[in-house]
Amino acid sequence: MFSFLKPKPSLRDFIPDGFIDIHSHLLPGIDDGAASIEDSFFIIDSMKEIGFSQCIATPHVFQDVWNNTESKIEQVAAETKVAFDRNGEVIPMRVAAEYMMDMSFFKRLKTEKLLTIKDNYVLVEMSYINAPNQLYEILFDLQNEDYIPVLAHPERYLYYFSNFNEYEKLKNAGCKFQLNLLSAVGYYGEGVLQLADKLISKGMIDFVGSDIHHERHIKAFDGKIQIKKLDLFKEAISNNTFFK
Repeated sequence: MFSFLKPKPSLRDFIPDGFIDIHSHLLPGIDDGAASIEDSFFIIDSMKEIGFSQCIATPHVFQDVWNNTESKIEQVAAETKVAFDRNGEVIPMRVAAEYMMDMSFFKRLKTEKLLTIKDNYVLVEMSYINAPNQLYEILFDLQNEDYIPVLAHPERYLYYFSNFNEYEKLKNAGCKFQLNLLSAVGYYGEGVLQLADKLISKGMIDFVGSDIHHERHIKAFDGKIQIKKLDLFKEAISNNTFFK
């Protein structure tokens, strides 16, 4: 009767032991995430303390902003793993990438083997200003090359706030959706929280990710969950076991 009086759980307390994170920016000096190996140590230690058991580093690949190549990412990942081993870190880390879907992505798709979060699942993102004009062509070409697109943080594309049907179109076009965990505590603002809540309530979220870049993101895990459908949110979190 008085369930509405129950305190909301913190995001930190909602993360199950053994959680597998599929989206983070902990490789040092490669994008807008960890700036140094010391930052990487802090992030990985914090992940361990929260309850993460595995993580996938997904640095940005974004022409003229973060001109990362697959070989560069793999080299930095190898160096980071060596440093982690020397420092006694125990969380297994794999490496992939977060690809910006723009015109340069067409060429990359045809000429390079993409770094995937598992098998043929590839993490992609869009501009926060507007979706690319060729969005559905890109998604078609991705799948034509036998990749499965996983759209990072769909709730952060606020141009869909008044056009929610676009999410249905993306789903019908073969997209999986990865929600940012911090969206559940309102970290990115009220509009993003509302979209996250709606996507979860409609059962449209396939996976979740931390998208951790820095210490502020770690601290935000102490925030209270604002999502209404906690059972569906919990289910989306549990879906990450697919990436074992």
